[in-house]
This record gives sequence, C-alpha cells and structure tokens, in this order.
Amino acid sequence: MNENLRHEPPPLSFDVPDEPLGLALERAAKRWPTRIAIDFMRSTLTYSQLSREVSRSAQALLDVGVKRGDRVAIALPNCTTHVVAFYAALRIGAVVVEHNPTYTGKQLGHQIADSGARIAIVWEKTAKAALIARAHSELEIVIAVNMTADLPWTSRLALRLPVKAARATRDAMRGPVPPQALRWEKLVAAAGQLPEDHPYPASTDVALLQYTGGTTGTPKGAVLTHRNLVANSIQCELWTKVTGGTEVLYGALPFFHAFGLTLCLGYGIRTGATLVIFPKFDPAALLSAQKRRPGTFLPAVPPMIERFVTAAKAADVDLSSFSFAFSGAMALPAATAAAWEEATGGYAIEGYGMTETSPVALGNPVSDARRPGALGLPFPNTQIRIVNPETLEDVARGDKGELLINGPQVFSGYWNRPEETDHQLLEGGWVRTGDVVRQGEDGFVTLVDRIKEMIVTGGFKVYPSQVEEHLREMPGVADVAVVGLPSGDLGEKVVAALVLDGTVPSISLAELREWAAQHVAGYAVPRDVVVVNELPRSMIGKVLRRVVREDILENLSKIELPKLPELPKIDLSKIELPKLPELPKIELPKLPRRGEPGGEG
Repeated sequence: MNENLRHEPPPLSFDVPDEPLGLALERAAKRWPTRIAIDFMRSTLTYSQLSREVSRSAQALLDVGVKRGDRVAIALPNCTTHVVAFYAALRIGAVVVEHNPTYTGKQLGHQIADSGARIAIVWEKTAKAALIARAHSELEIVIAVNMTADLPWTSRLALRLPVKAARATRDAMRGPVPPQALRWEKLVAAAGQLPEDHPYPASTDVALLQYTGGTTGTPKGAVLTHRNLVANSIQCELWTKVTGGTEVLYGALPFFHAFGLTLCLGYGIRTGATLVIFPKFDPAALLSAQKRRPGTFLPAVPPMIERFVTAAKAADVDLSSFSFAFSGAMALPAATAAAWEEATGGYAIEGYGMTETSPVALGNPVSDARRPGALGLPFPNTQIRIVNPETLEDVARGDKGELLINGPQVFSGYWNRPEETDHQLLEGGWVRTGDVVRQGEDGFVTLVDRIKEMIVTGGFKVYPSQVEEHLREMPGVADVAVVGLPSGDLGEKVVAALVLDGTVPSISLAELREWAAQHVAGYAVPRDVVVVNELPRSMIGKVLRRVVREDILENLSKIELPKLPELPKIDLSKIELPKLPELPKIELPKLPRRGEPGGEG
C-alpha cells in the first residue's frame, strides 16, 4: 500500500468553529500564498491570486446591487470562475443557489422562481434559458460567463484558429449571448478590491440552497448554513487525515452537486489542496493531467473510478500517486474497489450522505479497516439511529430500519416548505434519510435500499438493489434496474430492465427467472423483463429507477394489441349434440342400521 496512507482513527468529536466558510480561503492565502490553488486546463491561480480574484468579484457583485441575504443563482460547469463566483457571493453574505448548467429554461425557471434569486451567474450556453426564466421569477440580472476566458492565453489563441478541432472545442465551450445579459469578465475588470473591513456573514447565516429531489422526487431547496458547510469540511478533513498544503485533488465531480461542492470547494480549499478542475468527466483529460500534475485524492462515483482505471491501464499511465478515492452516491462494487487499489496502491473508500447532510455523514476508515460494500461508520460529531419507518421507534441491532442522522452538518429545513420540513426533519434535529439500512455489532452500516423504491408484491417487501446485485452477475448482463409496476391483486410486480453486454443475443424471461430463483426469494423473482440500450442516470451516474419505471409504463401504454379476426356467428340452437349412452343402473347393498349386527354401537 501507498506509504502516505493514514492509519490513525479520526477523533469522535470536535468543536465546530464559529466562522463563515470563506474564512478558510483567507487563511489558506496567508499560509500558502504561492501554492497552486486551481489548475484549470493548465491555467493556474495561486492561493493569493485566488483570494484577490474573489475579492474583486465580490465587489463586482456589490456594484450590480447584490445585498446580504440575496439569492445568487450559479449555473456553470466546473471552471475557475465557478470557484471564484461561489466564494465571492458568500463573502458579501449572499446565498448561493447551485444549478445544473444544462437545464432547460423550464427546469431552471422552476428553481430560480422557487429560490427568489435576483441575480444569475451563468454559462454562455445557459444565458438564453436564464432569460426565459426571468419572465416567470424575480430574476433581474443575468450575467454570462465566457468559460474560455479561464483558459491559458495560448489556448485562447488556438481556439481562434480556422481548423475543425478548434471550432469543435470553441463550440463546446461557448454560445451566443443575448444582448440583455451582462458580461462577467467586463464587470470584474471594472471592479476594485473589496474593502478588507467589509463584514463577513455569520456562521448561522444561510450559505447555500442546494436543490434535491429528497425522498419525494420533487425538487426543493435544502437550506445549508455556513456552519453546516464548515462542519462537513472539517469532518472530511479529520476523516482523511490529510496534511494541509500537500494534496492534489481532482475535481471531476460537478460542483453544482452537493458531493462535488463540499469535497472540492469546501474541503479542498480548507486543506490547501491544489484543485485540478475538469469541466466534465473525461478519462483522457484526467490521464493528461496525471502526467503533468499527479493527483493524490479522487472524489468520484463508482463508474468514474472504473473508467479512469481502465483508461489508465490501456494507456499505461501510472496512478500510484493517488492515496485514496472517496466514492459516494451509489454502492461501490468490490471489483471496482479492487481495481483501484491494485492500480494505485491506495484505498477506495466508500462513504454515504445526502444533500440534507451537507452531504457526507458516514464513511469507511482510510485504512485496512475499510469494509467494501458497507457505508461505513458515522463521521465525527455525527449520531445515527435506525428506526421502524412507520413508528420511528428504534429497532434491535442488526435489524433493518430507516436511517436517521443528527450532527452539525444536518440542514435546517427546505426553503419555503414547512410541511415537507416537518416530515423530513424530526424533533431534536434528526433527519430522515429514506434509506433502509442495518448496523452490525461492529458499528458498520450497510445499505439495504431506498424506502421510496421498495416494491411491495403480494404483501412481501422487495428491495430492488438486492435483486439487482444478483442479476448483474448473470452472464450477458451489463447493467440492470429493478422496479415495481402496478399488478392488480399483487399490488406491484417485480420487473427487470436489462442492458446486455453483447456476449448473448438476448435473455428470455424464463432464463432470467431461473437465474434469479437461485439467489432470491420466490416473491422477489422478476415477473417481466425488458431489454434497453442504456439506463437513465443522474449527472453523477446514479441509475434513476423512477425514470426507468415511468419509461416502461409509457411504452406499455403505446403498445397497440393486434385486432383479432371476427369469429363467425354460430346459432347454437341448430347444433345437434350427440346422445350419450345410458349408464347401467347400479344397486348399492343395504347397509345395517345402527344397533343391528354389523352396525356401529
């Protein structure tokens, strides 16, 4: 194993400092002024330069009228400006609202209207969607960002060349900007430095509205304070036991997602890491960066880890600089963990969290004590309970139940949704996760499934992930999603959506049921199977079972059954039935009566 690995267990508790998130950047700039803070496609900023850029950008936001408590929407791919805009808004006490930059006008409009954002800092390609959203929200100002301005000047010059490759890259990074939008680069260039005595926000102030579907699927803004984000950054720091100013963190997770935001923009900056930023996950881009600036830490989801390792092996690129990968959002397959550890000599660590917990709440130890397939142990200052989801009473150790979490990283509720907050956030600060887990005697927590995705068939509860785990091992199956469809008296029937790996032409329902019957209970064996080219996934690679279910139902509704030919009309009165032969008469012997000889006494 890598000699830089951490073996000492983290502390069980710590004191959460009373400070805003942005203060960590100021400390890093003073402690490591010349250390590279950001490397975006070879364009770099030191920590002192990053601090100055944030200061100037904060003043630019003040110049356009941003006030303390205002919601500032950010819809940008991963880039230097995303980091700067995030910390600039927080510095003046504004509330950041992160958005997926590929959203349509309708999707973006819903979230902007819900948050009440007045200012939006968006990618050029998102500017049109943001302006559409303006008509149905409180949005006043749209600021468009030219992402190529974050590139080195040599790369910017190259993009102007009249060659196919340059045009393709330019078209991928840029887009037309409507005249109603302001230009980020011009606003920042015209701004001065923010006065040093400008007040910081309080630790209890809201820092972030992070939209999530939660357990209902309805997008709603989780309210996260500076204290929430500071606490979770420190928890990650204590868990990984990094040495400040030494790490090289690969930022391939989208920053608009809670996982990427906390691990990269929170934890990464706090620990003085060099943040190597990628606008999207591309194994070739990561390998190129690895050759010039070797990484030490990769926050990722399992498909990213698998593709990165596979690409490195094919290209013969050394990954031994990595101490560990931190995996989340979905189960980490043992094979993927083993491949990473073989390629790097470091650890593949699985963790668990949700937007409502900033997001990380549990993790495997960064040591030989890790447990592949388990969510891990509670983070410092984090308490858990496992309860009956209907009664909310604690279950016995080892029994299945819903996971509840409490700690300084737990959110304060949903933006303007008191009823949903009351359902999700219980008395005493306990948040319901909607996940069914069990905890072993050693304290390790293992995921069973999502409550909302549990299938009830014939009165039995079926956990899709358990069925999927076995079906993935079936020859010919590349991927699978198991969902429940309406089925009369059964309630729901178990249906498997398969992606084939190309080694077999097809898989019949009979073959699937035969395989499944060897591994799962009879009531959990799929009753139907559909073959699809791919499964719908979130931006971070999680299979969207809800979408799979909706797609299957929609396709079933479009199926037209063939019309059967009309049968000839038959007059039954004219049909002469054959006469049956008479049966012989059979005389039964007379039985003796009760009390007679031979009868019962």
